[in-house]
Amino acid sequence: MVRSGRRPGKQGTREAILDAAREAFAERGYDGASIRLIAAGAGVDPALVHHYFGTKHQLFLDAMQAPFDPMQVLPQVLAAGPDGVGERLVRTMMRVFDSGAGGAVAGLFRSAVGNELIARMLREFFTRQIMRRVIKDLKLDPEEGPIRTNLVFSQVAGLVMARYIIKVEPLASAPPDAVAALIGPTIQRYLTGPLPPHAASPQDPHDHGVGDAKTRRSWT
Repeated sequence: MVRSGRRPGKQGTREAILDAAREAFAERGYDGASIRLIAAGAGVDPALVHHYFGTKHQLFLDAMQAPFDPMQVLPQVLAAGPDGVGERLVRTMMRVFDSGAGGAVAGLFRSAVGNELIARMLREFFTRQIMRRVIKDLKLDPEEGPIRTNLVFSQVAGLVMARYIIKVEPLASAPPDAVAALIGPTIQRYLTGPLPPHAASPQDPHDHGVGDAKTRRSWT
């Protein structure tokens, strides 16, 4: 689990801030949940939120008990540009998961199935903390960002389910490089391949995804 690195304080106050943060992030999304709003929900001064967690980014990671910080691993994935990014993304994720985060990832997905608040947080984590950075750095069409994000997430969620939850063999024990070679081309197609005409994702009222809602087209 990601830890804040701050010295411990009153546990009740810290937990109140985390509870308020989970509700705010789930309801308003990462961009709409301000530190001031979260502090008000917890009944504390905004300075106390910064004291415990430092930044909103770190508070978000702690609130959802994120298994890794995307900002620490994405630069190496995106630095080489769009060619081969699908395989690099899968390989990096597998190495992070297999280094010890796999159990946490599986637990997060299990919780999301039966808890709408956690499900929203998981969507926010993937769309805002991971895929928004991918879409921006690769200079992909922001209008196509939502559907491309959803397609990538469908593949990642299936991989997590098969490898870490159901543990289907031989996928469950396959080396990360082998998994990347098999699944990477599909992720690559979802990210940079041509889309059918007029393909874009409709706005989910609970999902603050990649791209501006005004630019999104409807399925036709």
